[in-house]
Amino acid sequence: MTTNVLNLSTYNFYINGEWKESQSGQTINIKSPYLNEVIGKVQAITKEEVDEAVHFAHESQKGWADTSLQERAKFLYKWADELVNMQNEIAEIIMKEVGKSLKDARNEVVRTADFIRYTVEEALHMHGESMKGDSFPGGSKSKIAIVEHVPLGVVLAIPPFNYPVNLAAAKLAPALISGNAVIFKPATQGAISGIKMIEALHKSGFPKGLVNIVTGRGSVIGDYLVEHKGINMISFTGGTNTGTHLAKKAGMIPLVLELGGKDPGIVREDADLQDAAKHIISGAFSYSGQRCTAIKRVLVHEKVADRLVEILNKEIQKLPVGSPEDGSTVVPLIDNESADFVQSLIDDALEKGATLITGNKRERNLIYPTLLDHVTKDMNVAWEEPFGPVLPVIRVTSDEEAINIANASEFGLQVSVFTKDINKAFAIVNKIETGTVQINGRTERGPDHFPFIGVKGSGMGAQGIRKSIESMTREKVTVLNLQ
Repeated sequence: MTTNVLNLSTYNFYINGEWKESQSGQTINIKSPYLNEVIGKVQAITKEEVDEAVHFAHESQKGWADTSLQERAKFLYKWADELVNMQNEIAEIIMKEVGKSLKDARNEVVRTADFIRYTVEEALHMHGESMKGDSFPGGSKSKIAIVEHVPLGVVLAIPPFNYPVNLAAAKLAPALISGNAVIFKPATQGAISGIKMIEALHKSGFPKGLVNIVTGRGSVIGDYLVEHKGINMISFTGGTNTGTHLAKKAGMIPLVLELGGKDPGIVREDADLQDAAKHIISGAFSYSGQRCTAIKRVLVHEKVADRLVEILNKEIQKLPVGSPEDGSTVVPLIDNESADFVQSLIDDALEKGATLITGNKRERNLIYPTLLDHVTKDMNVAWEEPFGPVLPVIRVTSDEEAINIANASEFGLQVSVFTKDINKAFAIVNKIETGTVQINGRTERGPDHFPFIGVKGSGMGAQGIRKSIESMTREKVTVLNLQ
């Protein structure tokens, strides 16, 4: 499925069970964020090839929807096994393509296999319901409603670069076990990892046309895919601006959008500061903060702020910085533009009077972990999502001030609350406008079967294995009229 051009692999797209070169004759270079060189090429497909992919998906989905749940399960179990078999090869690609350490990349592949298996088990234990007509006043015993979940048709799955296998499978597995077909549009930076994941799926013997992977330029096929009349549902993970644009283009089809965040860590004056710092450092700087659920600002009570900043600074000094091949925690950002943006946030904060505790060092797209104290509400870093290793500390005088600052954000993904007083924690929980609140733990996505929800600019709809299955099906009611 690959050909060598100047010793680089050119990866084909996958349509109707076959690997093909695009009729466009064009490819897209994939550049490693830390090697600073092109590591492969993917096809830049045409709108006509998108049409073909959607056509084959619809044709295959008809038979797949009629396939028993147990039979579908066998294919997905095999896919999970093939991913485990390919974990070293896929992890190597993830590392080179998106700059994640080999250990984290391998964990991502294994976690993905676990996700697929759990999705199957969840689906096998989901049941429809029946309703008696006479349970409603004036209703009749002669009527019984049978409520079942049926597939939507063809799901367009668009994952982000930062978890190119796990967040792709988090869309594909629920769609497939539910009886849908999938058009899989990977992030361009992450496309090779996605292709490798589909290689594992191909080895599992899924029906031809059921999953098609399309790679290409967003300017050519992006809106075309979203607006395509053959797409019945869209599951997207990415930036808020892109998600908002997508929602406007998609019309009246079901959407699940997982977008950005500005997740705060609220540190009360009674918190265990050592424990809080441990979770904040992990939450803020793992994979250079390139996570929608990264802790992106600290709202700390002024009485303990000096001590917390001291601990944070000490811990940041221990973070390994450099190449993912060395197992570094802080690695080069996905591209130079991302590093430019993070640097602009740091510069703006320092110009407006923030205190630099550590960091503000840059080597190309590698930003060293940066801690800013005395950040104020007029600074961009207080509000904008950096997707990089910069942590602003905002000092507050009360829980109410922390809540107000947290809620003033356009985002509402997650919040961490650090306190020894569980009653105070729940008092904050009740007032915070967010999808998830973590008490005495870092903001994070998992475990994968938990509901994962964003409000405001952080998204719409719910994920988490059961929620994803429900979002990719619709309820259908059959009324039995007894004589």
